[in-house]
Amino acid sequence: MSPSGSSSKSTVGVIMTVDDDPGVSRAVARDLRRRYGASYRIVRAESGDSALEALRELKLRGDLVAVILADYRMPQMNGIEFLEQALDVYPGARRVLLTAYADTNAAIDAINVVDLDHYLLKPWDPPEEKLYPVLDDLLDAWRASDYKPVPATKVVGHRWSARSSDVREFLARNQVPYRWYSVDEPEGQRLLAAAEADGARLPLVITPDGTPLVEPEAPELAAHVGLATTPTADFYDLVVIGGGPAGLGSAVYGASEGLRTVLVERSATGGQAGQSSRIENYLGFPDGVSGAQLTDRARRQAAKFGAEILTAREVTGLEINGAARVVRFADGSAVAAHSVILATGVQYRQLEAEGCIDLTGCGVFYGSALTEATSCQGQDVYIVGGANSAGQAAMYLSRFAKSVTLLVRGADLSASMSYYLIQQINEAPNIAVRSHTVVDAAHGVERLEQLTLRHVQSGDREQVDAQWMFVFIGAAPLTDWLGDTVLRDERGFILAGPDLTVDGRPPAGWELDRPPYHLETSIPGVFVAGDARAESAKRVASAVGEGAMAVMLVHRYLEQS
Repeated sequence: MSPSGSSSKSTVGVIMTVDDDPGVSRAVARDLRRRYGASYRIVRAESGDSALEALRELKLRGDLVAVILADYRMPQMNGIEFLEQALDVYPGARRVLLTAYADTNAAIDAINVVDLDHYLLKPWDPPEEKLYPVLDDLLDAWRASDYKPVPATKVVGHRWSARSSDVREFLARNQVPYRWYSVDEPEGQRLLAAAEADGARLPLVITPDGTPLVEPEAPELAAHVGLATTPTADFYDLVVIGGGPAGLGSAVYGASEGLRTVLVERSATGGQAGQSSRIENYLGFPDGVSGAQLTDRARRQAAKFGAEILTAREVTGLEINGAARVVRFADGSAVAAHSVILATGVQYRQLEAEGCIDLTGCGVFYGSALTEATSCQGQDVYIVGGANSAGQAAMYLSRFAKSVTLLVRGADLSASMSYYLIQQINEAPNIAVRSHTVVDAAHGVERLEQLTLRHVQSGDREQVDAQWMFVFIGAAPLTDWLGDTVLRDERGFILAGPDLTVDGRPPAGWELDRPPYHLETSIPGVFVAGDARAESAKRVASAVGEGAMAVMLVHRYLEQS
C-alpha cells in the first residue's frame, strides 16, 4: 500500500527536501505533505549546511531518514556535495537530485559519486506523474531494505557532571544515537521514576531495550548499546591495538588483504583525530572533513572487509608465547595472534594548575568535547594549546561562543600549527591569541567560573571570567602498559626499525638473522604505527600511511616465519 493510503498517525521515517529558493522549497514540501504527510515527517531546509545540521540532530534522536531530495544548484554547497556528506550521516537514505535540463550531465556523474538513486528534472508538475511514482518506488525499496528503527538511548544526568559528560562523549564518539535529559527537567524526573531511581547516583542510562544502567562504566555501556566488546575467536592473524587513524588504517588493509584481523579500542575509534571538528589538509577532501565523519567511514570500511572492532576493551599486557603474541585485557581474558600492530596513539597531558582536576567535565575539558559545543553559545571560551587540534577547535567553537581565546606558551602559533589554520584564526573576528600565557588556576564552585592567567616572561597574573576551557597540550603516549616488553624512549614512545639499531647492530635479545623491519619493534612480529612511534609525524595522513605500511611488513614477517 502506498504511504498516502496509510491511516496511521505515527510516522515511520523522515523525507527531507533541500533547496535554497524558499518558494521552490515550500512547493516541494507542500507536494510531499499532500501525498506522504500521514506516514512520514516532512523536513525542509534552505541550505546544505542547515540540512546537515538537521540530519545530525535527527541522527542523535534516533529518527530514520527515508529519502533526501536536494537541489543541484545551491550556493556554498551544491546538491552533490551535500548528498555526499549526508551519505555519512544516513547511508541507508534514498538520494534524489533535483536538476534543470542543463545540469543533466552533473546528475549522471552524481550516480557514481554519491550512489544517487534518481534525478528529477524541474519542474516536476504534475507531481502525480513526475514526482509521486518515483518517490513511491524509492520508499518501497527503503522499507524493504534492512534498515532498522533504532530507539534512542536515553541519558539522564546533571548538566555540570563529569561522569554525565563522559557518558555523552562516549556515546557520541561511538556513533550511538542518544537523547539527553537534565535531571531538573520534568521528563528527566519521569524517566528516573520509571527506572525506580532516586537520582542520587547519576547518570542514568536507559538503553534502547529499556534496561536502566546507573553510573555505567564504558564496558557495560558498550555491551548494552550494541557495540562489540568480545572477540569471536581466540587466535587471529593480526591484533591491532588502538582505533585511531593508524589503527583503522591497519584494520582496513589487514582485513582487505585476507588477514583475520581484530581491532581493540579502549574508548572510541578515531583517537584524537576523531574529536577534530574539521580536518582541512587531508588528501582527497578539499572542503575538509570532520574527524567523526572520517572515523565513521573508516570504521564502516574496516567492517566491510571483515575486521572485528572491539570497543571499551582496555589492554593491560603483551606477552610472547613462542610464535604467538598474546594480548591481555583488564578483565583477565586474552586473545592471541601471529602479529600485533601497536597503534595506541597519544593523549593530552593534564593541566597541573590549581582547581583543574576538580572542575574536569564541569567546564574544563581535554580535547574538543564536541557534545559541549552548542552549550558555549554566547559565552567566553579559552583553549590551551597551539597545535592543529587546538586551532581546529577554536574555529569550530567560534561559531557558537561570544569569544574564543587561544592561550599559547610560545611566542606565536607558527611553531606547531599549519599555515592555513593560522590564516583562518587571524581572520576570525571573535578569536584572540595570547602568547607567552599559561593557566595558573581554575576557579568555580559547581562549574568553571574564572581562570587565573600568568604571563611566563613578566610573571604578571590576571583573573578573567571563563565558562569553558578546552585543553590541547602535549602528547603523552599511551604505552605505560607495555612495561619493558618493547623498547621505548625516555618519554615512552615506542622505538622501531632503524631507531633500534646501534652501529648497525640489532637490539639486545633480537634472535633473528635480519634487522628489524622499518616499523617493527624490539619484538619480532610486533609493529608500531602512528603517534605512539618515536619521532612520528603526528599527522592524520602519516598515521594512516603507517598503518597500511605496517600491514605490508606483517605480510613479510608472516611469509618468513
